Amino acid sequence: MPPARSHLVAVASVALCTVALTGCNANADRAPAAADDGRSLILVTPEPVGVNPFLQLAVKGVEDAAAQHGASSKVFQSQDATTVQQQVEAAVAEQPDVLAVVGFEFADSIAAAATANPDQQFLFVDACTTEQFPNVTCAVFREHEATFLAGVEAGLLTTTNKVGAVVALDTPQIRRFSDPFGAGAAHVNPQVSFTPLYVGGPSPFNDPARAKEQALSLAAQSVDQVIASSAAGNLGVFDAAKQSGFAAFGVDVDQCGLAPGQVVDNVIKEVDRVTADGVEKILAGQGGTTVSYGLAEGGVTLTGLEEGLAQTQCVIAQHPDVQAELARVRDQIVSGEVRVDDPAGV
Repeated sequence: MPPARSHLVAVASVALCTVALTGCNANADRAPAAADDGRSLILVTPEPVGVNPFLQLAVKGVEDAAAQHGASSKVFQSQDATTVQQQVEAAVAEQPDVLAVVGFEFADSIAAAATANPDQQFLFVDACTTEQFPNVTCAVFREHEATFLAGVEAGLLTTTNKVGAVVALDTPQIRRFSDPFGAGAAHVNPQVSFTPLYVGGPSPFNDPARAKEQALSLAAQSVDQVIASSAAGNLGVFDAAKQSGFAAFGVDVDQCGLAPGQVVDNVIKEVDRVTADGVEKILAGQGGTTVSYGLAEGGVTLTGLEEGLAQTQCVIAQHPDVQAELARVRDQIVSGEVRVDDPAGV
C-alpha cells in the first residue's frame, strides 16, 4: 500500500504558494536544500500550474528528485497549448540532465525534440510518444482501475440509481475518469444509469464556472453521485455539490476538505512519486523504457483504501461496509479476476 495521502491538500497548497512567489513566468528556480552537485532538472507544464493539483504534484515530484540528488530544478510553465513547443525548445537549450514534461499535450513536441536531441534525456509523465525513443522514459497510469473502484462506491451509495461525471475533455485518455466510473457502479448495482458531461471549451482544465453549471445540470436530473475530473474546474463541481446536496468524488489528491460532508472519496494518482521515480531511473542509466502504474504498483489508489482515512473529511470513512467491498474489488482487479476496460484502448 502507498503511504497515506490525507495531507495532500496541504501539500498542494504549499506547491501553489511556491509557484505564486514566482508568478507564472516561464522559468521558476527550485533550489533544493542539498548542495548543488552540477545536476539540473527541468519540468515543463502544459499550462500555468495555478490551482491545478495534478500539475502541483508534478512540481513536487521534480523538487523531491532535485533534493534527493542534490540538483537544481526549474519549472517552465506554458501559458497554453500554443506555447508548449517553445517552452520545450527553451528547456532543451539549457541541457538539463533530465527534461520532464507532464501531460498528453507533449506527445508531438517530445517526439520531435528527442529526434533532434539524441543526447538529451526526457521524462514523459502521464503519456508517451507513439514511437519509442532510447532517450525518452515514459511513466503512464492505469487510472481507469481506480476510477472503477470509485464507481463501486457510487453504485453502493446511490439512492437514485443515477451517477454521473463532469470531466474536462471527451477524449479516450480523459474518459478514463468517466466511463469506468459508470462501469464500476453497474458492477455492484445493475440498476444504475450513468451520465457523463464534458467541460470542453478554451479552458477545459481551468473553468470552474462551466464545470459547476454541468454539475448542477446533473443534479437537476437526480444524479446523486458525481465524479469530478476537470482539474481547477473541480472547485465548481464541489460548489454545486454543496448547493444541491449530491455526493462528489475528487481526483489526483485528497479533495475531501474542499467540501466536507459532500466529497465521498478521491481517485489518487501518485504523480509526485512517479515523477521522482522516473528521474531516479534516468540518472541511474535505466531510462528509455515505459512503466505503467496501476493499483498493483501503487501508482493509483483511493483515499478510502489508505491508512489515515479516519483523519480525513471523506464521507467514505463513515461507511465501513463499503470500504470492505472496495478492498475486495481492488484485490480482484489486481489478481485479474475483474477486468477494467481501458477507454484509451492501451
